[in-house]
Amino acid sequence: MLKPTGSMLLKALIALALSTGDALVAPATGRRAILQQGPPQRPSRDLLTMEEEMTGGGVDNEEPAKGILGAVWKFVRPHTIRGTLLGTTAIVTRQLLQNPELFNQALVPKALMGLLALLLGNGYIVGVNQLYDVEIDKVNKPYLPLVSGELSSGTAVAICALFALLGGAIVATNFEPLITGLYAFGLFLGTLYSVPPMRLKRSPWAAFIIIAIVRGVLLNFGVHHATTAAIGLPFVWSPPIMFITTFVTVFAICISICKHLADIEGDKQEGVTTFATEIGAAGIAYLGSGLLIFNYCFAIGSAIIRQDWFNLPLMIGFHSLAIFFCWWRTKIMEHENFSKAAVQRYYQNIWYLFYGAVHECAHLATAVAVGCGGGGRT
Repeated sequence: MLKPTGSMLLKALIALALSTGDALVAPATGRRAILQQGPPQRPSRDLLTMEEEMTGGGVDNEEPAKGILGAVWKFVRPHTIRGTLLGTTAIVTRQLLQNPELFNQALVPKALMGLLALLLGNGYIVGVNQLYDVEIDKVNKPYLPLVSGELSSGTAVAICALFALLGGAIVATNFEPLITGLYAFGLFLGTLYSVPPMRLKRSPWAAFIIIAIVRGVLLNFGVHHATTAAIGLPFVWSPPIMFITTFVTVFAICISICKHLADIEGDKQEGVTTFATEIGAAGIAYLGSGLLIFNYCFAIGSAIIRQDWFNLPLMIGFHSLAIFFCWWRTKIMEHENFSKAAVQRYYQNIWYLFYGAVHECAHLATAVAVGCGGGGRT
């Protein structure tokens, strides 16, 4: 029996329930209605306190780090680590459940080394970005370890160098040249994104393309290729893998567009142009919700068209619920007049939806394996 949702989806739904407040009865139906009403009413303090306890107010832990290990953990941005872990697990699970007879316990150490390399690469990319965003983060994210003084710049540089060298060495010694090249290309794009003189994050279009390529295409293609090679199968783009890659890439585009929602003030002060500084918080929130709803409609349509590859009740039920969640969270932001706190919670909810979606893709893998009778090679 398949579970229709993952634990992260449950957390997102609880956060949703706690964050609705008096928006449920607010007469506003859009931005014009909000302006006509005057200043929006804030939810009660008790409700806000409950929501902050559930969601933490944002994707990062803003509490002081406990020691050097705690500072390093904050430095690698745990919410991105979770995304990498779940995305990798979904791809590998799908391939192994599709070909259970090819599983060999001797492959486990190699798989773990590959996962470690991905986490090291993830840590390098987010770490380098913090090294060159100190002035911006003094305004936008003063709780990050470099800005708060919990981690020195010298230590941060050494950590980033260690991550890149160790990750590259693991991939080069355990995987074929193509995978090593993809890994190096991902690190290169992450460097171009943050490091002067290129610092492509200053261009909204370049920034979102890089994030979409690294988190959407390279991660899914690389993991799928490495997994099929490890179990002795030729690389083939099967419908489920194509769906997962497309679905996650659109999610990555949405994350890349919305990640600066709460950073408008600091980005403007440092002359960094983002979609958020150009369009505004409201415009980006509407765009992000629109992309997510489009993505979920695409998932439902794919399941209806290819019922032999997807668990139809799971796909329709999960993604219909997610569509409703996106709409509801957007209405909450409207009611709170797109305040910084509101958009921070919204961005965190996008990550919760991402965790839930990738977790659901792992269940999709099980459904595909069962539907194909197991052992089917694609």
